[in-house]
Amino acid sequence: MITSTEDMLATNFKQDAIFLPLPEAFCFQEVLHYLSRSSIEVLHYIECNKIYKLLDLNGDMILIEVSQSNDSTLQITFVDKKPTSKVDIQYIMQYVNDWLGLNTDLLRFYKLAENDPLLKDIVQRYYGLRIIGIPDLFEVLCWAVIGQQINLTFAYTLKRRFVEAFGKSYEWKGRSFWLFPKASQLNEDAIEQLRKMQFTQKKAEYIVGIAEEIKSGNLSKKLMLHDLKKAERQLLSIRGIGPWTAHYAMMRCFRDCSAFPIGDVGLHNALKRLLNLKEKPTLKEIEQMFIPWSGWEAYVVFYLWRGLEDVE
Repeated sequence: MITSTEDMLATNFKQDAIFLPLPEAFCFQEVLHYLSRSSIEVLHYIECNKIYKLLDLNGDMILIEVSQSNDSTLQITFVDKKPTSKVDIQYIMQYVNDWLGLNTDLLRFYKLAENDPLLKDIVQRYYGLRIIGIPDLFEVLCWAVIGQQINLTFAYTLKRRFVEAFGKSYEWKGRSFWLFPKASQLNEDAIEQLRKMQFTQKKAEYIVGIAEEIKSGNLSKKLMLHDLKKAERQLLSIRGIGPWTAHYAMMRCFRDCSAFPIGDVGLHNALKRLLNLKEKPTLKEIEQMFIPWSGWEAYVVFYLWRGLEDVE
């Protein structure tokens, strides 16, 4: 059951914490697994099965701790200071819901997969896995551009350098917690700064160009959510954003379950392994393979990515 934010706000805020009701088919351990992929991650910190995340509430930095209170409840604790308004509390609830994909009716996907020869085993193995989102449009596009044609370890290295150079931090108990930079914090001078951090010239230009598009209002998540097909075309019109980057953003920021990064190398490797193929399948073969999963392509890809992690 999906509960409205207003209902949760009225009944689930208790002093220093918010308690969010969890949907059916949710696995917090899979959240922790995904968010623990890199030891140099800079935008959250995990300790004792708790996730620490810094949020920006109109210039006021609030550090939250996310943990699973019980089988049916997620707990968001304000570890240092509490938000000051109802609007801020509502924003935090919406952010966590979006970040962890709590509003997706995953049972519909499982119904589709339960008798599917390719999906049924992997869905059972990772039951409750949800697409971990990146709610901020600038962040998801920067992360996608950073990760183009490099390995994940180096991508995390570049992201950390970028965040620590342009982002804002908050200190708590001797640890620094970081916010991803805002588009407004970058200008043309940032290109040279990025080059010194080992960004390629093109990636530096792409990121600064995306920042300009967001600052000008040409790219607005709020407006683009009204028409996802139009949003995809708009993303593809931006220099540095190709089909993979656009669909990755649609998948993780716009929560489009039909987003399909068909050109993803990890997807190709996962299908090759799962189907015991000698060669990676062609794009045409992948298109045909995904026809039965229409509308849920993003989740199929995410589960295949997850399966690939266990054999690497």
